[in-house]
Amino acid sequence: MSFMGQLRDELAEFKKDGVYKRLNYVDSPQGPRVRMEGRGEVVILSSNNYLGLCSIPEVVRAGKDALDRWGAGTASVRFICGTFSVHRELETALARFVGCESALTYVSCWNANEGLCPTVLSEPDVVISDQLNHASIIDSIRLAKTIAKCQTAVYKHSDMADLEDKLRAAGKGGARRKLIFTDGIFSMEGDIAKLPDLAELARKYDAVLAVDDSHATGVLGKAGRGTAEHYGMLGQIDVITSTLGKALAGAAGGFTAGPGALTDYLTQRSRPQLFSNALPPTVAASALAAVQYVEAHPQLVTRLHQNARYFREQLLSIGFKPLAGETPIVPVILGETAKAIHMSELLLTEGVFVTGFGYPVVPQGHARVRCQLSAAHTRDDLDFALRAFKKVGSKLGLI
Repeated sequence: MSFMGQLRDELAEFKKDGVYKRLNYVDSPQGPRVRMEGRGEVVILSSNNYLGLCSIPEVVRAGKDALDRWGAGTASVRFICGTFSVHRELETALARFVGCESALTYVSCWNANEGLCPTVLSEPDVVISDQLNHASIIDSIRLAKTIAKCQTAVYKHSDMADLEDKLRAAGKGGARRKLIFTDGIFSMEGDIAKLPDLAELARKYDAVLAVDDSHATGVLGKAGRGTAEHYGMLGQIDVITSTLGKALAGAAGGFTAGPGALTDYLTQRSRPQLFSNALPPTVAASALAAVQYVEAHPQLVTRLHQNARYFREQLLSIGFKPLAGETPIVPVILGETAKAIHMSELLLTEGVFVTGFGYPVVPQGHARVRCQLSAAHTRDDLDFALRAFKKVGSKLGLI
């Protein structure tokens, strides 16, 4: 059978098993409600637009002004002629915001993560990763293992005893450099990394702690400065990677923040930095405006958490059992992938867009619909969505 024939057969199996993902086309700015082709207006509960900044005038205007000033793109990598003054402004603002000395932008946090481990690790080193880390961290570690020939280990999710065992073993094995890599907020569970415990173990075993704060930047801490602020640890984390594609206006881009020597070294050696065009100036300017807006309006973070608490409490009151947590990620576990996708389809017919996730995004038997709240949601938006959950949940016998 031909290559294309094999792909068509596999796609047919996806559809037969009820796990085929269909794209929905949005025809309006991202917001608490959007216009969706073939659906009309729907309430969005699947967006990373945590603070509702995607379409606010200040952020949009900054992007438009940058388009006029710097053009559509850089047409170059950073070290040749792709570094614009707006990159420097953005990186200075990002470093300040997350409490680090320096920051370096990439076209995505996926690139930032993939640019970290293979660059700073080599054969005598080890990277130890949380079991539920994001795919971009996993792929970064796979690349490092293949390219840099470093050692790797995985510790049970948020299990500090297991992590300490792995660190102890790495020390006995003569590892030169030990890197602990964790998410700040785990995107499928909605729980928060035990940062104080992780930092203590890193100090005890002379390890470097790296935190991917993609779902925490703009979300955790009173001012939205991330997991470190949430725990009162600003300035105490070795390496922070994060995204510009979620709370910070949601356009695109990512960054790595840490000591100046780290970002300088990544500028010299990180392959995604050396061989990929720089972040478009219009995106950089929008992200810079978003950072400045969050700094001036910390009440958005408060409103986000008020919405998340209300929605979680109301789901419980109508009979659902969302995973416990204190973040705006509210997963409702359903078990099988087909069931999660079917529930998301029924919710969409009721005017609520929430995504069903199954294997391989989450482990087999742990499929879910993942609700994500925004500061931009009104109480009417949330009550509308809750009525839809109650109707669909009753229809499926879930409540």
